[in-house]
Amino acid sequence: MNVIDLRSDTITKPTQAMRDAMANAVVGDDVYGEDKTVNQLQEMAAEITGKQAGLYVPSGTMGNLAAILAHCNRGDEIILGNQAHTYLNEAGGIAALGGVHSFAIPNQADGTLDLDNIIDAIRDSSDAHHPITRLITLENTHNGCGGVPLSEAYTQAVGELAKKHGLKVHLDGARLFNAAVALGVEPRALTEPLDSVTFCLSKALCAPVGSVICGSKEFIARAHRIRKQLGGGMRQAGIVAAAGIVALEQMVEQLAEDHRRAKELIIGLAKIPGILVDPEGQHTNMVYFELNPEVQISTETFVVELARRGLKIGEVGKRRFRLVTHHWFSDEDLATALQLIGEILSQK
Repeated sequence: MNVIDLRSDTITKPTQAMRDAMANAVVGDDVYGEDKTVNQLQEMAAEITGKQAGLYVPSGTMGNLAAILAHCNRGDEIILGNQAHTYLNEAGGIAALGGVHSFAIPNQADGTLDLDNIIDAIRDSSDAHHPITRLITLENTHNGCGGVPLSEAYTQAVGELAKKHGLKVHLDGARLFNAAVALGVEPRALTEPLDSVTFCLSKALCAPVGSVICGSKEFIARAHRIRKQLGGGMRQAGIVAAAGIVALEQMVEQLAEDHRRAKELIIGLAKIPGILVDPEGQHTNMVYFELNPEVQISTETFVVELARRGLKIGEVGKRRFRLVTHHWFSDEDLATALQLIGEILSQK
C-alpha cells in the first residue's frame, strides 16, 4: 500500500541528486575545520542569510540551543512567544543545559510578538531582583501559528527595537525558505536585521539531516565551542552536508508547489461535511482543521482509521489536526487524501 504521510515535512527522504552527492562527497575532519564539503555548506548558508559565518549542526533544536547559549550567560532571560517551538517543544534545553530563563509573551495570530509587549517584558537590569534581559527570539515560519511567515517589515522593526534596548535577536528559521518563497523575498531580507539565525535542511528541503546556524564570526566561534559541549562535532560530516548543498541549490524554488498543494488541500477540506477549516488560515505548507462536534468519531479513531487506509496525519489537539505538504506529496496524493478523509466522515 502506498502510504501518504502528512504528519510533517520532516519525513521527507533525500532526492537522487542528494544521494549521488553524498556518495561522492569530499570529506575531512570537521571538528578540525577540515571537511571541505561542510565548509562549502557553511559558506553558502552565511551568504544566503547575509551573515559572516555559518556552523553546521545535527538538528534545529541543537542549533537554537547553541545559538541561545552563545548569546546568553547563566541566569540571563530571553523574550519569546508562548507558542514558540523553542519554548514548547525543545525539552526545556535552554534552562536545563544553559540556565537561561524564559519570559514568554503571547504570540499574535500572525505569529508575531507585539512590539509593546516586548518592550514591557524588558527587565530593569539595575534591579538585582531581576534576571538580565539578553535576547529576543522569533520564529519564521511560525509553526504553532499555522506556518505563517513573518514579514520583512516586522523583522526589521524587531531588529531596530532590540538595538535600541541593547538586546540581541535570534531567529528560529527552521522553515525560513518557506517564508521567503511565500513572501517573494530573498531569505536574507528576513535575517539581515537580526543577530543570528538557525535554519533546517531536513524539512521541506529534503536533506536527510542537519541545520545551519549563521551569525557574526565571533558569535559562530562561541557557538562552535558550545556545539562541541553538546556533542555535536560530527567529524566526516561532509557526507550528509553534501545533501544540504543540493537542498539549497535545487529545492528552494519547489517550495512554491508545496504551498500550492496546501492551498488546494484546505479548499478541498472545506467542502467535506463534518470538517471545520479556515480557508484563509493557510499560509505556506501547513494546513490545520478540526472535526465538527456533531461528528461521532473520536480523535484517536479518526487518526487510526486514516492510517489503516494509508494516510498519516498529525494530531495537535482534541479533534484538531495538522497536514504538512512536502516534495513527496503529489497532486495524485492530494486527491487521494481528500477522498480518504471524505470516505471516513461519510460513514459517521
